[in-house]
Amino acid sequence: MDFWPEFVGSSWGREFVAGGVGGTAGVLAGYPLDTVRIRQQHSSEGSAFAILRRVVAVEGPSALYRGMVAPLASVTFQNAIAFQTYAILSRAFDTTTTAAAAKDPPSYGAVALGGIGTGAIQSLVLSPVELIKIRLQLQKTNQTIHHTGPLTLTRSIFQTQGWKGIYRGLFITILRDAPAHGAYFWTYEYMREKFHPGCRKNGNEGFRTMLLAGGLAGVASWICCYPLDVIKTRIQAQVGPHSCPGIVDCFRASVEREGYCVLWRGLGTAVARAFVVNGAVFTAYEMALRCIYIRQ
Repeated sequence: MDFWPEFVGSSWGREFVAGGVGGTAGVLAGYPLDTVRIRQQHSSEGSAFAILRRVVAVEGPSALYRGMVAPLASVTFQNAIAFQTYAILSRAFDTTTTAAAAKDPPSYGAVALGGIGTGAIQSLVLSPVELIKIRLQLQKTNQTIHHTGPLTLTRSIFQTQGWKGIYRGLFITILRDAPAHGAYFWTYEYMREKFHPGCRKNGNEGFRTMLLAGGLAGVASWICCYPLDVIKTRIQAQVGPHSCPGIVDCFRASVEREGYCVLWRGLGTAVARAFVVNGAVFTAYEMALRCIYIRQ
């Protein structure tokens, strides 16, 4: 009976609950656009609208949500790791804050370094989740081997490739997420302070500030890492005749076949999704924290 009050009373508990609420909101808000982005990156099927219309007409609207169970199941734990790790690392890297000013927010440099470290650590959880998600999103209803969900696909990969197969694409996930999270948290902290001066100290920013700052943070993080994300998608998908054994091989093969523009294919969809998703993530996260503090 006493577990829940004690749990949310701790820093880890608050971050876990708020991170889970924020992550769930983000997945639900942007998953259809994520499916369209993955299909754009993996092949030249046309514009985002053409892909969206084709998927709905041929495979049904539910195809847009195929593979969503995997990120939903892990998002609470994943976001708890991300926000709690960021809180710890941003403080650890902050050399400007004195003991007397321990409650002051960390410097922007510490925010960026904390974000970089967070992205690298989070990749250990995120990489296998994204591999399962990507393969289910790219799965067509008329395929000979049709996996009904993340569990059957995970079991199949384990049986044929083991842990190496589950963690395919881990290194490029780290290369993508480390700088992306640095840009992500820095942009959020900088923009929320610009929109509502003083809010980094008092936490009194409004709903619109959270939504806009979170959305812009998502956009900035995707723009800085997008070519790496395209290569990561192709490495983890491993379907069709053009499989890529490594980062350099996949980059070279993709550029030779489709030109350098392939590295930015689907960027518009990714940016639109990033604004919606991350606006939802930070808004839900901050509101959940406030609700917890009010109840305490």
